[in-house]
Amino acid sequence: MPFRELLHTYYELPVEEKIVLDGKEGYKHDEYFYFIINVNNKEVIHMEQAALAYYLLENHFNHTAFPIQNRYGEWFTTDQGKNHMVLQVQQPLQDQRLSPGESLASFHLVGANYDYEPKAISSYGQWKALWIEKLTVFETNLEQEAKKHPTHYYQLIMDILPYVIGISENAIQYLQESEQDNRFHEADQGTISFRRYTNQLEKPILWVDEFVYDHPARDLAEYIRMTLLKDGGEDELVEFLKDYNSIRPLSVFSWRLLYARLIFPIHFFDIMQSGFLTDDFASLYTQMTDLLDKQADYERKLADFFQMGGVKHEKLNIPVIKWL
Repeated sequence: MPFRELLHTYYELPVEEKIVLDGKEGYKHDEYFYFIINVNNKEVIHMEQAALAYYLLENHFNHTAFPIQNRYGEWFTTDQGKNHMVLQVQQPLQDQRLSPGESLASFHLVGANYDYEPKAISSYGQWKALWIEKLTVFETNLEQEAKKHPTHYYQLIMDILPYVIGISENAIQYLQESEQDNRFHEADQGTISFRRYTNQLEKPILWVDEFVYDHPARDLAEYIRMTLLKDGGEDELVEFLKDYNSIRPLSVFSWRLLYARLIFPIHFFDIMQSGFLTDDFASLYTQMTDLLDKQADYERKLADFFQMGGVKHEKLNIPVIKWL
């Protein structure tokens, strides 16, 4: 059923015009905007994300896309054998007046006051177990996929797999040692976060299905990773960290978690994950070779990470990875 018809039939919404916001098609009715997403995860995941969305709305994040119930009081609408949720947006963001560092710190401050730690969408305190599991699953599945698909892409993957495994194990070891460091404070509590933070706070809409609950270092690391993979990027990183710390100073424990997550090669895993979902191996090969070209520069910048962040790591007894 077309989305317009679904809105009319199941939600009794006489939509007025088709719109495109944040790259997604939707419809407008009165002053509200409506979008549809597929429901692919367990119900508890979507409901925990919905609770975070409603909390953010209560705290003036009016550009949050939140799920609404259909005319039967149901959150999920089944059409042609597939489950969907309809999202409503009250007021897309028009102008972000804060810098990227200030806006993320402000968001984390609000998110940290959420009273209930979610279960299904929380990774807080679980990074080590999740990284070990990810590494094990990928190592097994990649070898199986390479046998099934003898392409240039999988040949490249098998060539770099020992490197990916080695750097992952370094990150896990560093994280394990960091978890013994008790130099933490109130800014280390869990907060509303994003699965992969790519500056969503600058965009017109916050999408409910991107929310997770985690240590704030998660979002910091993914923004910084994105910055370090750019040509240059050092000045942007310095400004970002300065602005974040001006609102929500990082503890020594946070700096160590942040550094560990930057070492862990999530950017490699994300591309390899795509390989399980598509057979466009030529495109994946190009993406991976481009990433490999950037990795040496990424490691060079990461070697100077604490210096760029204004952290005297030797004085604070924060170890660094020597091979960087």
